Amino acid sequence: MLGLLSILRRLKQAPEQEVRLLLLGLDNAGKTTLLKQLAAEDVSHITPTQGFNIKSVQSSGFKLNVWDIGGQRKIRPYWRNYFENTDVLIYVIDSSDRKRLEETSLELAELLEEEKLAAVPLLIFANKQDLMTATPASELAESLNLHTIRDRMWQVQACSGVTAEGVQVNPVHTICKHDMHTTQRVEMERAAE
Repeated sequence: MLGLLSILRRLKQAPEQEVRLLLLGLDNAGKTTLLKQLAAEDVSHITPTQGFNIKSVQSSGFKLNVWDIGGQRKIRPYWRNYFENTDVLIYVIDSSDRKRLEETSLELAELLEEEKLAAVPLLIFANKQDLMTATPASELAESLNLHTIRDRMWQVQACSGVTAEGVQVNPVHTICKHDMHTTQRVEMERAAE
């Protein structure tokens, strides 16, 4: 969790503040499993989220309020009800389901266009990396055209919600480093316009 704390310290001046993390992705991507891993809870019995789950995790003076919203097609239109005051957007992708890559790409693109999520840092979990059919995180990043994102910090993290590998949210530390480069690049591009 140290990486997540690094980005949160950059987002909030006082480490005692609450931080809102919004956890989204298609149904069956593994959002709830990842949330339970982050909260150090048992992941052996997970049921599909039919609405939302909220977990608060205390860590190094931060109260992390994680909002896990169901990803079924009928629930997705309601995602926008949860955008306000989001500090970090965590988007989970089932990297073993290549058939739904286009669908998840479209959903992510729509999220990145949302005004209430403008400039909100993005952490993408390329979940289910423990499966033989998993697409590597770097390939997912390319398929999602993440290299074109210029208005926010972003990072893709390979992980497995079942084994907990890569779930420590340490890549957010990399987002912080990347943010400095992104911010400088965006400022230079704006100055050149």
